[in-house]
Parts: sequence; structure tokens; C-alpha cells
Amino acid sequence: MSENILAARPAEPDWKTVTDEELAVYRDAENAFRASTAAQAFLGEPDPDATIAWQTVALAGRDLPVRVYRPAGDEQAPLPLVVHVHGGGFVGTAVQCDWVVSHLAAQLPAVVVSVEHRLLAPDSSLADAADDGWDVLQHVVRDAGEWGVDPARIAVFGESCGGLISALTAIRARDSQFPLVAQVLVNPAVDVTDTMFDYASMAEYGYSPTPADPMLRFFRQLAVPAGADARAVSPLYADELGGLAPALVVVPTRDAVADHGRSYAERLRAAGTSVRLTEYPDAPHAFLSLPGLVPQAETARAEILKFLRAALAAR
Repeated sequence: MSENILAARPAEPDWKTVTDEELAVYRDAENAFRASTAAQAFLGEPDPDATIAWQTVALAGRDLPVRVYRPAGDEQAPLPLVVHVHGGGFVGTAVQCDWVVSHLAAQLPAVVVSVEHRLLAPDSSLADAADDGWDVLQHVVRDAGEWGVDPARIAVFGESCGGLISALTAIRARDSQFPLVAQVLVNPAVDVTDTMFDYASMAEYGYSPTPADPMLRFFRQLAVPAGADARAVSPLYADELGGLAPALVVVPTRDAVADHGRSYAERLRAAGTSVRLTEYPDAPHAFLSLPGLVPQAETARAEILKFLRAALAAR
């Protein structure tokens, strides 16, 4: 059965030579696969005690889809808010995270809003995706009553590129004196500067267990257009990392960007921001969204739930 499901998954293009048209075709096909019932064998099934619905958020100059998860029972509003950002960068959809996000919504309980941000493309950079994460957070909190959320109990949570976007959101929140109480960063890629590949984990896992190196080089090419300031979208190089919301940084060890997460945790700690770094031995990148393949996803989900429950407790 697993082989049949994998056979239905679209083949990755050659990241060194992929054209804009090939990228668009691959992205659509891959996202359709990730949203399919068949993919749940790997991605996990949603918690039956959560409701899931797409909504559209009207932002300045654009309408953005968000996937909203709520506890299915009669939980008394207002509930805590978690703004989530999926991984993938130039490919990916909130649906691929239904397993972990729906369980958080049901078990915290909380309203979780997952941002279907603009994907990286020749006409859409990482700065655009980062704006989507920040703008959705502000929009929901501004209309907290409509959404049934408590504006004093807010957290952000992201995976991979979504972890990068969530880290940037936490920095913007501090700079805007926005009341963020927690950030969860899972296998975050927090350096898209020229030093992105200068880490031991890149050398060790750039081509094992999967060829991450060429994909990450393509990711960086899309993320930071020629002439743009890569430091502006690299949380690792932020001028000041003190005064941020307490962080949980989750690092799978068999991951090319494992040292990104470790280095960011070190910088947060050195700046005086409360941080907990947890490593999951032998887990690969994106393991949290692969509970059907990586049993440690269950343990990581439980850790994230415990961290957020403590941070979002009634104040």
C-alpha cells in the first residue's frame, strides 16, 4: 500500500535547472497530493474532536486563505490563539499539518489559524510570505471578538520555512509591543544569507537521507531576490534577540538545517530570551508532519502541547 501511495506522488524536478513553468506544475501536483486522503497514511488523520474550515482573510491588497481549527465541543470563548505556518517554502499547504494542528486545537484547547501564505516564486519572495504571517496575526487579534480568541493569550508556531516566518513574526511582535506569549519553532531554517550552507549539519545531511542541498539552494534563490538584504529575513542575524516571547526550538538531528535551530537557540539564550532546545535523535526534517513514518512525531507533538498549554494558561 505504501509503495502505491508513493508512486502516486509527483516526481521532484531537477532543482538546478527547473523552469518557472515546471515549478508551478510541480507545486500544484504536490500540494494536491499532500491534501489527498491517500497522503493521510503518512501525514496522519485529523483529531475528530476538532473542526476544520477554510476562511478568507481580507488583507491590504490581497485576500489570503487561512485554515482554521477549533475544538469541536462547547468550549467557552474566548480561547487562546495560535497562529501556525506550514513548511515547504515554495511548496506546501496548511492541510499537510492537519494532524498536529487539529490535535493542538482540540487538546489545548485553542483556536489555531494556519496561514496559507504566498509561496516562494520568481514573483513572490520570503519577505512576502513573512508579511502574510504577520498580517494575519494582526488581523485576527484586531478582530479578536469575531474570532472568539483572547488577545492576551497568543502564540506562534511554525515548521521549517514556517519556523523562519514564525521567528520573524516574534521579532516584529516584540518591536511592535505586541502581546505574544510563546513561539514554537520546529526544524527552523533561520539563515538565508551567504552562510546558510556553512554548517556541519549541512555537510553531513545535505544529501542524506534525502538530497536537501540542491532544494535548499533553490529555496534560497527564490527567498532572497538579487540585491535584497538577506539579513532582513534571517532571524539568526537579527540585531537584537532579547525580549522575545519564550521559545521552544525543536530540532530533528538527521536534518541539513539542524544547526540552524541549534545556533538560533544559542543566540536567543545569549540575548536573555527564555528558550528550550529539544533534539530528536535520528528524526529527519519535517518529521512532525510525518507521524505515519516517524514515531517521534507523537512525542514532539506532546511536548509542543505541554509547552503551549503552560504558556497559554489563563492569566
